[in-house]
Amino acid sequence: MESRPLRYFVTVAEELNFARAAERLRISAPPLSRAIRKLEAELGVTLFERSTHDVALTPAGAVLLDQARIALDALEAAGRRAQRAAEPKLVLAVKADSDGGLLETIIARYAADPAASLPVAVRLCGWGEQTRLLRRGEADAALVHEPFDRTGLDAETLSVEPRVAAVPRDHPLAGRDRVRLADLGLPVDGPAGQDQLHRYLDGIVARHDVRDLSQVLKLVELGELVTVLPESVAARYPRPGVVYLALTDAPPATLVIAWPQQSRSPATAALVRAATGAGPSSPEP
Repeated sequence: MESRPLRYFVTVAEELNFARAAERLRISAPPLSRAIRKLEAELGVTLFERSTHDVALTPAGAVLLDQARIALDALEAAGRRAQRAAEPKLVLAVKADSDGGLLETIIARYAADPAASLPVAVRLCGWGEQTRLLRRGEADAALVHEPFDRTGLDAETLSVEPRVAAVPRDHPLAGRDRVRLADLGLPVDGPAGQDQLHRYLDGIVARHDVRDLSQVLKLVELGELVTVLPESVAARYPRPGVVYLALTDAPPATLVIAWPQQSRSPATAALVRAATGAGPSSPEP
């Protein structure tokens, strides 16, 4: 199976409209439609249900969409890794201020491993960028908090810690020792709480166009929002205008190290070992 028809298929699946997909691909609609029908004939399955006004994925199409994205990501990543091979190094993607206080320990443990054949370059990134860098071949491993899209990735848990609320100093609840999420008006409840909280935090990023913790905490100080952070972040970043409150019902913050499933790099494996041994209860190297 060639990559071009897969790219065509993924674009149509994302748009669910042949005309818009053709425009994205900068081709005309008839050859795009022919390419999709040829792909269906080669696979012996129907990928799209077509009607006069609608296009929908079939169950077979939904399966292929997941796998095609993995395959195309892997192909693109292979090219980038080949380009990076001219300057060998191990790239670890980390959102600034979101390493659980483990980054220095991880790097020290890695350096002590005989399999640590490549130097580590830390790539600081913004909210939600880590997995994109992994799939694009721009990073070899990443520190990331759950939940995230694990498609094409493996991961190991590094730490699990409580979350706290960050509120302005003049907030009506600032004098309490602990609060519930409902007290703060956050739309988080029940078994789906982790995903709901993630969407709430995504919303903060989208509405306020923030990239780092200092921006978020400044907005809290100004009374623009309240947010939820891992306990270790609150301990490292006291602010005069921010009060951190214990939360009684927030899902824990789970930090993992993630890497591409297809990775066969001994250096990446050594970095994963270093990270999994760097947790709060792990012995020093």
